Amino acid sequence: MTDRAPERTLGPDEIRMILDSIADGVFTVDENLIITSFNRAASEITGVPEKEALGRPCCEVFRAEICEGECSLKQTIRTKKPAVNRPIYILRADGTRVPISVSTAMLKDSEGNPIGGVETFRDLTLVEDLRKQVEKSFTFEDMISRNPGMQEIFNILPDVAASDTTILVEGESGTGKELMAKAIHNLSPRSKRPLVTVNCGAIPDALLESELFGYKAGAFTDAKRDKPGRFAQADRGTIFLDEIGDITPALQVRLLRILQHKTFEPLGGTESVKVDVRVVAATNRDLKELVEKGSFREDLYYRIQVFRLKLPSLRERREDIPALSRHFIDRLNSLKGRDIAGLSREALTAFMEYDWPGNIRELENAIEHAFILCHGGLIEPRHLPAPFRRAADSREPFPAGGTLADIEARVIREALARNGGKKLATARELGIDKTTLWRKIKRLGLDKE
Repeated sequence: MTDRAPERTLGPDEIRMILDSIADGVFTVDENLIITSFNRAASEITGVPEKEALGRPCCEVFRAEICEGECSLKQTIRTKKPAVNRPIYILRADGTRVPISVSTAMLKDSEGNPIGGVETFRDLTLVEDLRKQVEKSFTFEDMISRNPGMQEIFNILPDVAASDTTILVEGESGTGKELMAKAIHNLSPRSKRPLVTVNCGAIPDALLESELFGYKAGAFTDAKRDKPGRFAQADRGTIFLDEIGDITPALQVRLLRILQHKTFEPLGGTESVKVDVRVVAATNRDLKELVEKGSFREDLYYRIQVFRLKLPSLRERREDIPALSRHFIDRLNSLKGRDIAGLSREALTAFMEYDWPGNIRELENAIEHAFILCHGGLIEPRHLPAPFRRAADSREPFPAGGTLADIEARVIREALARNGGKKLATARELGIDKTTLWRKIKRLGLDKE
């Protein structure tokens, strides 16, 4: 037998050379979170030279929101559990906001006693730029969607806006009808003129007529002077009549006249006023059904729905939930000076499985609610409104002893359910090709369910 050569332990200089050759930032701290080593990539990403970082608390170097609360390194030292690829934002020495992903682990001495922690982090700026470029390709006039139905609307919207015809936008409350009206106006030749918005369902019937058409002095007791209505304010521009299905039959007659003749009479007036206004109407009700019931004039119905745009509900475009969430998080980060990194996998799952009766408006409100409770890092289910927390708590865990095929079948089954059985949307959500998804469905026997 030949003698085995003794194992050689790497010296400090060799360890340092290895760490400096790594593209990821690496630093270590003692049990008080004081930095004890700082590699070259860490200096390049943070903009802090090694000499300035050593001996300082890591929160002074990274200046991230999670440093004060949900610091990954602090939690690892306390719980002895590592963190893996957690996305956060830090502030460089020059004040630049940088997206990074961090992983942490315990540091132990030769006898296994804890002596601190180590954190590796990766600059995600390039990844973030690519994400923004991809999202930009699915953004149109402040509207974000990769849904095929919405993409069809985006494609025809410039032609629709260029015409001067009356538009009816249909969709549930919170689907973005007002955003659609703004897009039509901004793309039209009238974009330099006013866009006047009127929520017909929010103004009492007794006031809506004077609000739309104005009044003359003396028309009623408190009418001390003339007041122009919304149609006069929108002259040569666009008026957006939201919830038009709520207006009274008497007001429907006046609205029909202005659409036919471009004229109206203010309350208390005797002379007709001529206006040049493009009308965009919207409703969350079935106007055809209202016509059949006799509560909405048929001639007005055909006047306002010369061209119809039907906006899908958020339930029908679940593939947009991640991008819309990211959009609202980015906007609130900017408005509130925060550094929320995004949604955790559990929070996103709760969003994807929710029914969204309030559509995009409800999603925006849920994100804003989370900003009150989440002080940094990822939004977790506990930061969300009660319906989402209940959904996350009631979700069955994967059974112990289950096979990979069982887990894969459940993931695909749930994704199919969230996307209404649509295979292309399911494949997009899962990040696989449609043909790959179909092969998995066949292999797992899901096509027989």
